[in-house]
Amino acid sequence: MPNRTTLRRHAYLVDEMANAQGLDLEEQVFRGTLSIPDLDDAVLRCTGCTDPGSCEVWLESRTETAGAPPSYCRNHVLFAELRRTQQ
Repeated sequence: MPNRTTLRRHAYLVDEMANAQGLDLEEQVFRGTLSIPDLDDAVLRCTGCTDPGSCEVWLESRTETAGAPPSYCRNHVLFAELRRTQQ
């Protein structure tokens, strides 16, 4: 089980990756298109990433809304589904 520091880092990365795509995860939860357990799973998937630093660099380099996360993102399927429900 990841420690608190790791969980916080990856929760931040999941939220920022969603924001970079124009997704508001809190709004998705309120709408019922994302459950809290699904969000927990997304953070846990992210903790399995072997190079979270690449995500941090990618996120820092963004100046516009991204059409999709990087291909290596462990949550790219979830984000694609959320973008479809948002349209």
